[in-house]
Amino acid sequence: MIDAFISSPSLSPTWHELYLMLGSSTAALIGLLFVAASLHLAEIANESIYRLRSQFTTLILLSTLLEAIAVLVPQSMPFLGIELLAVNLWGLSFPLTLISRVLIMPKARRGGFSFRRAAIFIAGYLVGIFGAVILVRGREWGMYPVTVSYSILLMVSIWNGWMILQGIGQGERVRKTLRK
Repeated sequence: MIDAFISSPSLSPTWHELYLMLGSSTAALIGLLFVAASLHLAEIANESIYRLRSQFTTLILLSTLLEAIAVLVPQSMPFLGIELLAVNLWGLSFPLTLISRVLIMPKARRGGFSFRRAAIFIAGYLVGIFGAVILVRGREWGMYPVTVSYSILLMVSIWNGWMILQGIGQGERVRKTLRK
């Protein structure tokens, strides 16, 4: 039984090429997020909603980077499926935790928090879980929902990062206006 699980086929090389690009893009975005956060460190440090959103955006990008690494490691599809299932379950905890924290925060909406974006993150992870379960069963077509999930998480993370910076910019304009 374990022998069949271990010796089942691995992914076709075309997935590796795609995930090499996706993983590289994600790593670059994580670096850019750190640069943007360091340029606005005071605003992020002084506003709890920006801190939370920056932290969770980084963690979501980290989860996608871990997915890319898992896909690039030579291994059987069932093992890959188990790894992706673990990463997606871990990732699903991020938007759920963020929602629970935001609900008790005053002025969270002012920081640009959106339940719609949180719901999209949740949906993205659920699609990834679905794809991972298919991979555990040894079916390569499970990579399609995994890739849809990855793409959703990556795009919404970019959108979220932009909204954080936009919120910080609006806060800076308000402070400048009040100083005059």
